Amino acid sequence: MSLNSYLNKKVSVITADGRTLVGILFAADNQTNLVLQDCIERGIREADDPEDSVEVPLGVYVVRGDNVCLVGIVDEAIDESIDWTKVKGAPIGGVKHS
Repeated sequence: MSLNSYLNKKVSVITADGRTLVGILFAADNQTNLVLQDCIERGIREADDPEDSVEVPLGVYVVRGDNVCLVGIVDEAIDESIDWTKVKGAPIGGVKHS
């Protein structure tokens, strides 16, 4: 499936090392290399961690295709209604290569 229909839209990307990136998809190629604009990394803390979750601004960010596990469109109304600093959850595990 081509990512062309996602261009210039807000997407969420889950990487092979378990990171969550959110930004505007500026470019994608046939190797799934991605360029995200206004990118942030969401660091979701575990439920027993007293610190708030974080959103780290990254600006323009390139993600190598071999590190991309998932790309999905973000519902901006729902996304903006959530206080991401209060969200808690289990970490997403990384990909194991054998």
